Amino acid sequence: MILDKSRHFIYSHFSIREVLGKLNDLAPDAIAFLVDDAHRLIGSVTDGDMRRGFIGGFDFDTPIERFIQPNPHTLRKCELTPDNYRRLKDLRIKIVPIVDNGNVVIDVINIDKYKSLLPLEAIIMAGGEGVRLRPMTLTTPKPLLKVGDKPIMEHSVDRLREFGVFRFTFCIRYLGEQIEAYFSDGRDRGLDIRYIREGEAMGTIGSVALVEDFHHEQVLVMNSDLLTNIDFEDMLREMWVNEADMMVATAPYHINIPYGVVETSGPRIKSLKEKPVYTFYSNAGIYIIKREYLGLIPKGVAFNATDLMELMIGQGRRVTHYPILGYWLDIGKPEDFEKAQNDIRHIKF
Repeated sequence: MILDKSRHFIYSHFSIREVLGKLNDLAPDAIAFLVDDAHRLIGSVTDGDMRRGFIGGFDFDTPIERFIQPNPHTLRKCELTPDNYRRLKDLRIKIVPIVDNGNVVIDVINIDKYKSLLPLEAIIMAGGEGVRLRPMTLTTPKPLLKVGDKPIMEHSVDRLREFGVFRFTFCIRYLGEQIEAYFSDGRDRGLDIRYIREGEAMGTIGSVALVEDFHHEQVLVMNSDLLTNIDFEDMLREMWVNEADMMVATAPYHINIPYGVVETSGPRIKSLKEKPVYTFYSNAGIYIIKREYLGLIPKGVAFNATDLMELMIGQGRRVTHYPILGYWLDIGKPEDFEKAQNDIRHIKF
């Protein structure tokens, strides 16, 4: 997770005893970063660096600058990618500072806590009233109904965080103040959470037009009432491989025909299929979209994700689908909610 970066900061005026105390407090994440007053990165120091310094003749009066490594591993925000994650894992790097173009430390992350680092930000649509789940949703918004030991929506947030997604926007309306109170600004979770408050229902993607800035080239939009163990990294990679402008997650739906099916052309029988199985793909309510196309969403009117799909297809944009091969459930009805309660004990996240 994103760490409290100040815990890892040391300054030139720190005594050697203070630095050793800092490293002791950080264990097992024992690495400190020497920064100036503007938090520009100067170097890093570990227990091993201190030990080697003392063996080499340094003492408690030696300036800390003599102990540090001047070129520690870093990542810039634009370098938060699955490939860089794998590279750092292979190098057995655990704690990494995220820096801007001026080498100012923005965040410090523990990459051992993640499955990947995806260059994505997430928008979760959480404004619906959950009418079909009444009376449970009369006083509690559907995204906060608990499945297992935590709310439906929290399962999705935690899943995305495991893939290194830290920046979220929640689009809220019905009982939205409860969602905001529960998640707050996300800092205690190592996240950056912001809110869009719909004045009236704006469809399944309409309120995304109210988001003012994006930090990544791709944006993930998903419904808040989904329970899924989808592999977000694999979905993003498929988007890249297919050079898609919009990737739509789909849930395979199989129909078994218990009879032999005759395929005809007019009165003529062309073929016979014995008890065939047909597979259709339903919209799973999870989308990755190039941010430039989010500008197609009109402001101030109700607009659905399917409207955006049709608009982009009509413009000749590349809209592709990603079949979910793992678990997926849209919790819309009481029987879905009951199924989720039973399934959560067996889903492998």
